[in-house]
Amino acid sequence: MISTAIRRARVGSGSELVAAVLLGLGFPCALIAALIPSFWGFVAAAAVTYVADWYLHQRGSYLVNRLNKIKFGLPMHFLVRQLLLVLLLSRLNLADQTLFYLAVGGFLLTFGLQAPHGALATLIRLRRTMPVVTRNVDLHGLKIPDAPPRVLLNRSAEKMLHLDVPAVAGVLAATQMDTDVLAYIGISVTIGLALLYTAALFRYMRPSRLVPNAAKVLKGVDTWLREYRPTAVLYFSGSKESAYQVKMWIEAMEQLEARPLIILRERYIVPQLGETSVPVICVPGGIHLMNMDLSTVRVALYPANVGKNIHILRVPTMKHVFIGHGDSDKMASVNPFSKVYDEVWTAGRAGRDRYALADVGVRDEDIVEVGRPQLAPIKTWTGTPKNPIPTILYAPTWEGWDDNPGNTSLLLAGENIVKGLLNAERPVRVIYKPHPFTGTRSARAKAVHTRIMAMVDKATAERAAEPRWAKETAAAQADQATARATLARIDARLAELSKPGRAGGDESEVSRVSLADPQRLAEIKQLRAEWNEAYWRSFGWWEHKTVSGTQPHLYDCFNESDGMVSDISSVVSDFIASGKPYAVTDSGAVGAEEFRRQNTAVRAAVVLSNSAEELGELLDAVADPAADVLAEARRELKRYLLGPDEPTSIEQFNAAVAALAARAEARNTGPGQQLVEVSMDDAAEDAAEEAAAGEAGAAVASLDSSAAR
Repeated sequence: MISTAIRRARVGSGSELVAAVLLGLGFPCALIAALIPSFWGFVAAAAVTYVADWYLHQRGSYLVNRLNKIKFGLPMHFLVRQLLLVLLLSRLNLADQTLFYLAVGGFLLTFGLQAPHGALATLIRLRRTMPVVTRNVDLHGLKIPDAPPRVLLNRSAEKMLHLDVPAVAGVLAATQMDTDVLAYIGISVTIGLALLYTAALFRYMRPSRLVPNAAKVLKGVDTWLREYRPTAVLYFSGSKESAYQVKMWIEAMEQLEARPLIILRERYIVPQLGETSVPVICVPGGIHLMNMDLSTVRVALYPANVGKNIHILRVPTMKHVFIGHGDSDKMASVNPFSKVYDEVWTAGRAGRDRYALADVGVRDEDIVEVGRPQLAPIKTWTGTPKNPIPTILYAPTWEGWDDNPGNTSLLLAGENIVKGLLNAERPVRVIYKPHPFTGTRSARAKAVHTRIMAMVDKATAERAAEPRWAKETAAAQADQATARATLARIDARLAELSKPGRAGGDESEVSRVSLADPQRLAEIKQLRAEWNEAYWRSFGWWEHKTVSGTQPHLYDCFNESDGMVSDISSVVSDFIASGKPYAVTDSGAVGAEEFRRQNTAVRAAVVLSNSAEELGELLDAVADPAADVLAEARRELKRYLLGPDEPTSIEQFNAAVAALAARAEARNTGPGQQLVEVSMDDAAEDAAEEAAAGEAGAAVASLDSSAAR
């Protein structure tokens, strides 16, 4: 019941639900107390609303957003409280007293100061917002000043509103002490603090405190681009949840023999990238991007098929390549949009055959097999479980954009799979790692996901109470405590290393100071490896676990497991690199033979029905090499899906980039150059037209962005 209430109230925890209930009851109680009138009843109710408001905003509760949408946001809360106090004064027969008029005047003046304060805060954010966000790009020539202290701009409207506390307290105290002096003092303190706060912000509107205008910033970026001369670009646009699609290619870009550059289109992706030595430029504006000097770039790489790709695809001096964000038999792997690229790079022969069968217009000669550089961290299976009991990873994909039952095993088979593993005759450990998108579109999928996490937690608690595992737990306590201490130490050090500048710096300041430090990056990489090792030691090899978030990485879960259950997705193709047994769920119930025929990655898999009754075949293969009848099929399938082990994938990837860059260079210096120049002129004209047509829209988008922050 409580979990249902939490979900429907759109709050994140039981404490937030309590705060929401108190807030909902506090205002009616304050109204009743004012009408009775009951001084101490009003004080108690008002105090409750203050505390509940503060707590919900501190926690960033989504309920706050919902209240804003129904026009009962934080400013309205303060206005209502003050009006109720005025009502209380009236009911206490003070309406004809100086205190009454003093309170009304003081509250009006306090609210009047909200306007200049809010305008200044908004203007500072707008004027400090650059048209780009960068990492590892030297912008020292732009003379970007330090950002205002975080205490001034973070939650500024909320802080300004809370300055009414001295005034409210003073007025309430004056009603009991029979003197207006306390009201004068409280209101003076409130107005004085509000004026000081506004004055403190005004200092940061001076020209020396603002970042250069958009034209100067873009000119500075172009100057850096001409000096750096990037030759290969990784280009990405997507939602917050899709950041993993570009992150999986960062290490490959770091190992690129060309001069790499990452171009992003959404500001919220930048903080999710993590530490990298590759220069990053985030350009939200399409016109700004199309006018950027990318004349030295010869190869553009695209992990996703999205509409904003057009802003780079239109550049004829580059060769454009779709590299995708995984290898699978999903329809996304043969998207007809892929034919707009000069080449499509696949992991192995399977990707080439997939396009041939789909017949979507991608020519065979435009497909290049480059392997999967990301799979290098995946360890090859030794043939036996690494721990006394096997570990099985359940990694279902998400529900997708439609209601196709074959998208994910979660809906029809998920609970059966987890129950089957938890209740297996021979004990296994279960690691549940859901897709980051799970539950984002389907409430039903989210509900199943929640129930599975509860099942895993319950099974973990029950196993801990069993004598055998209790003994193991006691023996491992010291090592686990050491591992947890190591995790805390590493987290603290990583947090310290991840601060590119002083505390409180905004996007512009971070762009100025975030230059790659090889020693720092090497330490971060080493610490993350130590973190991963300590994480798996921080709990027992017999303990079930739900793994969510970005750490540990999916591939770390691969290395920790001895077998996997998943769905048709790139997770299966990647897991095949380990050589370990795996099962794939036929959620669409097409039948095992047809399922294998339709999906290449299933050819060496145990096929599960929605009842998951075939799980025993997977568990037998994991426990006993003699029962692993699909071992040879997995080896053959690995080469077919992912390509040969030699040369390595990163060597193949580098060779493909170099070859395509040479083709682009030859084209740009050959007979086609005249046509390229004409095309570039047309693109410039189109950009100018779009700039004129989109000027108003860009202004609105800028204001919306500021409001969102």
